[in-house]
Amino acid sequence: MGVPAFFRWLSRKYPSIIVNCVEEKAKECNGVKASIDTSKPNPNEVEFDNLYLDMNGIIHPCTHPEDKPAPKNEDEMMVAIFEYIDRIFNIVRPRRLLYMAIDGVAPRAKMNQQRSRRFRASKEGMEAAEEKQKIRQEILAKGGILPPEEVKERFDSNCITPGTEFMDNLAKCLRYYIADRLNSDPGWKNLTVILSDASAPGEGEHKIMDYIRRQRAQPNHDPNTHHCLCGADADLIMLGLATHEPNFTIIREEFKPNKPKPCSLCNQMGHEVKDCQGLPREKQGKHDQFADSLPTSEQEFIFIRLCVLREYLERELTMASLPFTFDFERSVDDWVFMCFFVGNDFLPHLPSLEIREGAIDRLVNIYKNVVHKTGGYLTESGFVNLQRVQMIMLAVGEVEDSIFKKRKDDDDNFKRRQKEKRKRMKHDHPSFIPGGQFSPQALGNRSSPQAISNPRQTAFEMRMHDRQNSTTSSPNTSLTSDGTPSPAGGIKRKAEDSDSEPEPEDNIRLWEAGWKQRYYKNKFDVDASDEKFRRKVVQSYVEGLCWVLRYYYQGCASWNWYYPFHYAPFASDFDGIADMPSDFEKGSKPFKPLEQLMGVFPAASGNFLPPTWRKLMTDPESSIIDFYPEDFAIDLNGKKYAWQGVALLPFVDERRLRAALEEVYPDLTPEENRRNSLGGDVLFVGKHHPLCDFIVELYKSKSEEPVDIPPELCHGIQGKLTLNENAVLPDQTVESPVPMLRDLTQNSAVSISFKDPQFEEDFVFKATVLPGAKKPPPVLKPGDWEKTNNDGRPWRPQLGFNRDRKPVHLDQSAFRTLGHSIPRERGMPGMYANAVPLGAYGNPYSRPLLSGQQQIPKLLSNLRPQDSWRGPTPLFQQSPQRSAGAAPLLAWNRMLPSQSQYQPGQYQGLGGPMNYPQRPEDRMDRGRQAYGPGRPYPLPPPSGRYSWN
Repeated sequence: MGVPAFFRWLSRKYPSIIVNCVEEKAKECNGVKASIDTSKPNPNEVEFDNLYLDMNGIIHPCTHPEDKPAPKNEDEMMVAIFEYIDRIFNIVRPRRLLYMAIDGVAPRAKMNQQRSRRFRASKEGMEAAEEKQKIRQEILAKGGILPPEEVKERFDSNCITPGTEFMDNLAKCLRYYIADRLNSDPGWKNLTVILSDASAPGEGEHKIMDYIRRQRAQPNHDPNTHHCLCGADADLIMLGLATHEPNFTIIREEFKPNKPKPCSLCNQMGHEVKDCQGLPREKQGKHDQFADSLPTSEQEFIFIRLCVLREYLERELTMASLPFTFDFERSVDDWVFMCFFVGNDFLPHLPSLEIREGAIDRLVNIYKNVVHKTGGYLTESGFVNLQRVQMIMLAVGEVEDSIFKKRKDDDDNFKRRQKEKRKRMKHDHPSFIPGGQFSPQALGNRSSPQAISNPRQTAFEMRMHDRQNSTTSSPNTSLTSDGTPSPAGGIKRKAEDSDSEPEPEDNIRLWEAGWKQRYYKNKFDVDASDEKFRRKVVQSYVEGLCWVLRYYYQGCASWNWYYPFHYAPFASDFDGIADMPSDFEKGSKPFKPLEQLMGVFPAASGNFLPPTWRKLMTDPESSIIDFYPEDFAIDLNGKKYAWQGVALLPFVDERRLRAALEEVYPDLTPEENRRNSLGGDVLFVGKHHPLCDFIVELYKSKSEEPVDIPPELCHGIQGKLTLNENAVLPDQTVESPVPMLRDLTQNSAVSISFKDPQFEEDFVFKATVLPGAKKPPPVLKPGDWEKTNNDGRPWRPQLGFNRDRKPVHLDQSAFRTLGHSIPRERGMPGMYANAVPLGAYGNPYSRPLLSGQQQIPKLLSNLRPQDSWRGPTPLFQQSPQRSAGAAPLLAWNRMLPSQSQYQPGQYQGLGGPMNYPQRPEDRMDRGRQAYGPGRPYPLPPPSGRYSWN
């Protein structure tokens, strides 16, 4: 959803919704990685039933990653997508269903945003290439050193759109991938897999929600199904809440801002392209092996527990003394609806509501104050009560003027603080920084310190360099841009040298009187007194609010509706909306894939279209040439950066577009006609699945009629099955579309076309918790804990999914082992100063013991139940072995890479109470708890044998 700061705000306000994922890593033996057995219990101590993948959130980072080199070709991209899915599957380990949804043709309301994104990406890419080439020529003209320019084909991410050859090939690769995993992975043994590729209309996340809604309406649906949805979009949180499923979790990559990126000109770290000077790279390390090599870590994942978010919202939204019965589920729906005012993919946000300014909290407070007067809730199962919404919006409109003035004051204060900060940094900047061997090194650099060679000569060169600088640039001598003294003795400081940054001109000035008149004049080119036009804008926005809520709760109300303006009205303009119509035309149909490409692609991406269709984008005589401007304005609209602005593109007229395409439709080849047709979902099962024999019999009977799925054979899933022309069938070879992967010659999986249960067009899916659903145990600390807790027990927060997880601790035997084995006369601070370094278990950089230093036998053997230990044989049970040099610190750091010790899927290493490997950070934290001098564990009573004082 178009709310850039929503997840950051949500995770800060409700921190307990986040849980770090525990991921089992593949063991490597003799250079070969052993596969992970995903049929074993989930290391996160929770079992998920269904896993849904919003595939576009996987395709983009795999095809054009930002934190690592991009794949060289399309085949490598497909393999990267397979590996990403494998990793998500290893973390979640669903037991019933895997649903993979790729974005298909979107509703017209979403196509406008897609069009803006693709035009802007094309424009920014061309501008960046021109700027890069310009800076390159300037640096080379000054004698700078740059690596030779690589000639490589640029990957156009616009091809990740339904109807392109890339998406058609991706669907083929995913069908091969699913068949391969059903044949080889034990975790997929009883799994039902549904693939909804780009030929099936609808956005990926909304196809998933539509599946969940339709299955919930079936009598065989399990109301306690545990859902897990993978995706990074903020609207997934809203969609998850809209299902009213008690067990709903979202998995996404952990966002880490400000990742360092190398300069695209010189490939060095520490500066951007615009600041590149073409300086030679300094050698780091004996063989320059540490040059620009920053410590990299694999992207980690987090869980967002919507059941905990529901706990937070229940506390925040619960209201007493209402004139009607309080219904928490209805209040959640109202909260989701109010979030739409802050921004979404289909409507611009209201000018007075910014999430960074606490807009959602302001709306909630107004809602709780006004709901007593409204006589009921704002929404019901996706339908809006406009009379009650009008009361909320007019209450916001009363404080709009103060919101704009406070925004201006906050902005001025921020600029003042930034200016003072720049002055301090300029004043505190050192006048001279040594280079070469004496240059400062960043903390944590992996390179070992190098010995200083010829320090006298290096110091002499530094003194001479400093003396030259002091003579050529005295305090009274100004320098020109090329570094030579200015003959005039001084020049006027340019604007870019000043402390203030150039600010975009703001003609609206919302903080000054007359802001509404200026807004409508500048944004809509109409006078504010034109009440008829303002009423039209408000009515379109109200229609949009009703359409979006219906889209989230009932499905697409109209494929043709869209908001026909670039800007939103003010909250104070929502007067008299109670009688506005909010119905949509029935029976509308989505665009075809190639038609959508013509509606969202710029002319620069026309190579993905047939030649005669492409000509309509570039031919000056084309009847729709005005849909494809080569340049367009971007209105910053009060923002600072271009990506935050509004792209002022003309809206596509559907009737004119279809009329122009009628002339070129006959030019399509049979292959292009196939890609231009709308498809459906495909269901896959393996030979061990109860439904497999049923599907095989359908193919033997060659029945053309749709057949209902027996719910008892497929975990309660219901729908219609029809034979598939390009089906995956048992005992038939599945050819690999990726040359580097093998064909499946012994296939036992089977696929068949699948269609969700169908309902009448006027059917309403109830937004409520289903009968029989069990409320998850509470996670948050009860507000009356101190009053009701008679025995005075402290509250123990739940850090993961398992409330009964036992924390790792040291018992008395472990303390005796420490006291007996660790010498005390080293003179180091702390009682356990000689204990193993943090994170040393299984670490290749573990500190070796000095010659003759005593080993620590079975130091942590009591960290877990003895019957759950799966590590190697302790030291005192091993036969003596000779070793040269320093010995490793612990016995289990010296495990032999033999097949007997590394069984596939066997858990090893320091783990939790369920004997699963933990994240490195968790190990370090537990190490601090166990060995840190501040750990509040009481010492065991003295036994007379060991001294503890």
